[in-house]
Amino acid sequence: MADITFEIVEELGVLSTSAKGWTKELNLVSWNGRPPKYDIREWSPDHEKMGKGLTFSEEEMAALAKLLK
Repeated sequence: MADITFEIVEELGVLSTSAKGWTKELNLVSWNGRPPKYDIREWSPDHEKMGKGLTFSEEEMAALAKLLK
C-alpha cells in the first residue's frame, strides 16, 4: 500500500472531543502534495493518527454552507 502524505495547512476549528482525547476537526489539508482541501475527520491529540473523513473542494464547501443556512 502506498504511503499517504499530508500537511495540515490551516486548523480551522474543533467540532467535538471524544473521551479518549481525539478531536473531530475542520482543517485545510494538503494530501500527497496537492492543493489543500477542506477536511473533516477525527485526529489523535498529536495529529499523528487519523480516522476516516470527508474532503471538500472550495465549491463543495460553499454548497454545503449554503445548504446549512
